[in-house]
Amino acid sequence: MDVSLKDPFWGPQTSYLNFCEEDYVVTRYVAEFINTSSSLIYILYGIYGLNKLRQKPISSLARAIPWFGLMGVGVCSAGYHMTLKYHTQMSDELSMHLLTTPLVYRILTFQVSPRWRRWIGIALCIEFTTVMVVHMVMDEFLLHAVTFGAGALLIARRTMQAISHKIPDPLIKQKTRNIGRFGIFCFLFGYFAWLVDVWACNYLINIRQFIGVPLAYLFELHGWWHFFTAIGGYIAVAVVDMITSGEVHTDPTPQLAWPVSLAARTMGPNPPASKRE
Repeated sequence: MDVSLKDPFWGPQTSYLNFCEEDYVVTRYVAEFINTSSSLIYILYGIYGLNKLRQKPISSLARAIPWFGLMGVGVCSAGYHMTLKYHTQMSDELSMHLLTTPLVYRILTFQVSPRWRRWIGIALCIEFTTVMVVHMVMDEFLLHAVTFGAGALLIARRTMQAISHKIPDPLIKQKTRNIGRFGIFCFLFGYFAWLVDVWACNYLINIRQFIGVPLAYLFELHGWWHFFTAIGGYIAVAVVDMITSGEVHTDPTPQLAWPVSLAARTMGPNPPASKRE
């Protein structure tokens, strides 16, 4: 432990954010071990989604891009928490837009004319480029946070509206609506864990030191932020893909990863067997 603290493999921290997990405690090769390992959940969900997409009769690059975006969030987040470098922090923050931007595009364009689809695509490209340049060149955080939050809210709102209007079967509609609500809850609960990790860091460190490992890992709340937002992101990609691809006549529950499938089965009525895949 002393060796890793004195001789971190990645050198001194250059990122301007450092979360509550103590640095280089587990190994000198990973600055924040729990935050790094928990970032891999995004990648696992992305791989799972791509594997399910391959099994569908109709798949395309447009349907695959959001899953790659989800995996990109995991790669960039792990790189940031592993190294605590400025450039990996930038990649971590911008990767969030690589997930939300394709989802915004799909939910806004799946039933519009090619002309409107083109203009929406141009507008989103300009927005993403502007955020990227301003964030990296001017080291400005507010625009990044506001645009990401606005994108997440837009996806949630339009997706819930689309569920109400595009799914004909009332039982499947209610099941999908419950899945969407569970995703929103997971994201908000993850954000709550993120806030507690920031505001109550000293208390969390004292608790972890008192109870010791491995129970101390349960109080690494930024890792729980990764876990719950990975679930929320996975649900967003899965439900948006379901609606925009027209796969609205079958119960999505059997295709969903844990714990979403478990939550879906316990949150409301199950459609008849003939309606399921």
